[in-house]
Amino acid sequence: MIAQTSQVALRYARMALAISFLSPVADRFGLLGRFGDWGNFAAFTAYTAKVNSFMPASAVPFLAWSATAGELVCGFGLLVYALLPARLTAANSLPRILALASSILLLLFATAMTISLGIKKPLDYSVFSASACALLLALYPETPPQPG
Repeated sequence: MIAQTSQVALRYARMALAISFLSPVADRFGLLGRFGDWGNFAAFTAYTAKVNSFMPASAVPFLAWSATAGELVCGFGLLVYALLPARLTAANSLPRILALASSILLLLFATAMTISLGIKKPLDYSVFSASACALLLALYPETPPQPG
């Protein structure tokens, strides 16, 4: 029972993080239509400048594209490993690496938000929580030890 529940929890965490990365990427390329916030990459780049107000303006395009690339890699990777059978993910270290990369990416975002916008914004958007979830996902064993 614990092993099955753990597998469901791991899949749920991977899927939730994956969708949380892929949805904003889709938005910045206008794929969400009227349901999106940015709607285009230029608007996202302006938001990147706001979140990274402590960085030189010349670094903003690089930061915007780097964040997008990181979110795509982590998002698709986590989604693939959320859908694969457990026997294929247990023997592979890539899901843990993707989860750790996700945690670091989210922590960098939360830190930049805190510096530029104050602590309330990353707390309101649960960025620290998502980073912690990704870190737990990286550290949690694929098959938990059995009690007893």
